[in-house]
Amino acid sequence: MSEYVGVASSGPSAAFFDLDRTLISGSSAFTLAIAGRSAGLIPTQELVRDTLGAVLFKLRGASDGTTDEIRDRVLGFVKGKRQDDLVKLNERVLPTLLGKIRPEARRLLDLHRDGGRATYIVSAAPHEIVEPLAHALGMTGGIGTRGQVVDGMYNGALEGPFCYGAGKVEAIRELARWEGLDLAQCYAYSDSASDLPMLQAVGHPVVVNPDGRLERHARRNGWPVVHFSQRTKQVIRRTAAGVATTAIGGAAFVAGARVGARRRSRFIPWV
Repeated sequence: MSEYVGVASSGPSAAFFDLDRTLISGSSAFTLAIAGRSAGLIPTQELVRDTLGAVLFKLRGASDGTTDEIRDRVLGFVKGKRQDDLVKLNERVLPTLLGKIRPEARRLLDLHRDGGRATYIVSAAPHEIVEPLAHALGMTGGIGTRGQVVDGMYNGALEGPFCYGAGKVEAIRELARWEGLDLAQCYAYSDSASDLPMLQAVGHPVVVNPDGRLERHARRNGWPVVHFSQRTKQVIRRTAAGVATTAIGGAAFVAGARVGARRRSRFIPWV
């Protein structure tokens, strides 16, 4: 793995990591939905749909969704909720996400720190979740989607760029200006073609367990392609089904699966 990480740079540089299916196995959205349901912040039917969506995404890949749909999904989760309540979810969310960190990702973080680079998570997930996770991993920081807060409550609007697709580039360029980073010396890691803008914005793009489109692009352009270990489809099916059954009951899961299958194009996991 060290062949994909250069020696210490001559100027300030950083390594930017996508979250879902890159740093962690699986979806942070699914973990957050479970925690939100347990805390009474989201209704059961939303958990049913997200459970099915997470399984389908792992088994079949991403659906064709627009940036607006993904943004609305993230902002819709927090709209009308108190910021303090979302922050409190970290007591439930962080232990689960830390348990999903890929061992290879931990080694990469160590290599970059040893090389004198700052390390950041860059994700569409709420900043209130991304930043504490980054700090728990000993990283420099986290860049996530910021919802606008009025009187302690999210109003459904954005505060800053939406950290998905081209929005990730906007966020890291803003950070680079503040921190004096040279993006030509920076690294970026992702599994998804949706992160092509971020990967193209740095001098050292690396693709991790890539989807088909991203892998083809990487091969054509000579980018490093690495494969981190992941659970088999059989284990994914069994785990997801077990969680769903425990959380919402087997009958509800089956009924939700039928409804969710018809709505699969609407489910967009966070990245």
